[in-house]
Amino acid sequence: MREGALDVATDHSDRLTGIPTAPFLAADIGGTHGRVALMRASRETAGGIETLAYHVFVCAAFPTLSKLLQAFIDGHVQIPVKHCVLACAGQIMGNEVVNDNLPWPIHLPQLRQALGLDEIAVLNDFEALAYALDDAFADDGRHLCGPVTPSVGPTLVIGPGTGLGAAVHIPSPGGGFVMGTEAGQMDFAPNSVREREVLAHLAPDGGYVPFEHVVSGPGLLAVYAALCAMHGEAPTLATPEAVTRAVMTTDDARAAEAVEIFCASLGSFAGNLAMTFMATGGVFLAGGFLSSIFELLERSAFEERFLHGRSARALLSHIPVRVTEHGLRGVHGAARWYLRHVMPGVAATQPVVASGAGA
Repeated sequence: MREGALDVATDHSDRLTGIPTAPFLAADIGGTHGRVALMRASRETAGGIETLAYHVFVCAAFPTLSKLLQAFIDGHVQIPVKHCVLACAGQIMGNEVVNDNLPWPIHLPQLRQALGLDEIAVLNDFEALAYALDDAFADDGRHLCGPVTPSVGPTLVIGPGTGLGAAVHIPSPGGGFVMGTEAGQMDFAPNSVREREVLAHLAPDGGYVPFEHVVSGPGLLAVYAALCAMHGEAPTLATPEAVTRAVMTTDDARAAEAVEIFCASLGSFAGNLAMTFMATGGVFLAGGFLSSIFELLERSAFEERFLHGRSARALLSHIPVRVTEHGLRGVHGAARWYLRHVMPGVAATQPVVASGAGA
């Protein structure tokens, strides 16, 4: 981390005046997909961003992140680019990004050298997604529960995918700021007898089971396999997509129960975070996975588990929940953070890191 990086990350004033319009790379790197764009500050709109090129890659198709980014440069970039902002799943620890869900380790100085960059700025992928709330994110997606119109207040972004990410956007004059979290690593808390039985199967000797081992794509598959084992059956479905497809097209009882546990547990997780951060601005469930099962989510126990009970219900019933596509949002959020907090003072030869990054 360069000297002053924490000051850069926590100075939330709008510093876009005088930003050069030189293009830069912005990438949103998750456990499955890498979304990469060539972007620059808008020449016409204050605080705006122009997307010059954009492509989505499958991370597993590349041996390293530098190869993935180089493929984008070779195919879509016609001019020299010396600056890059990465939104990565995982914890940013010094010069490395640490996350078991990424297909390869990320060592920032090696990445900068391999691509010939002057600077790489880094923040967590869900922090970047939350920064996209500045870009009319609240108007996107499909309404799941709660009021249609949100109140003013903190906004949560939650996304189960390869892992389980979450961040909170705190509004304030000048665009607000974002806190990353490690919420997906919180201990899973079963709500029903059946969920207790699944938890016992996932951890037969007891111990720590994080929420993301249930509320994620791999988590859904693990719950399905646990239910099959509990009934003395061999699992026949090998991917999360196969499990959800079986629910939609067949009468597979194990798949249906796994999806119900997934949706209900997601409701509990979202409600817990909404109470923690008093997220009166709303909750956004992000990702193509949830969009693809929206009807299942709508029919599930998500809302009832989100509302919890007793006094918490009065607060949570006034919080809208929407499901939105991830898409280009993470890339846009990373670019917005970069232009606001980093680009005006670019002179770095070391990675610039956002504080408070989470998985």
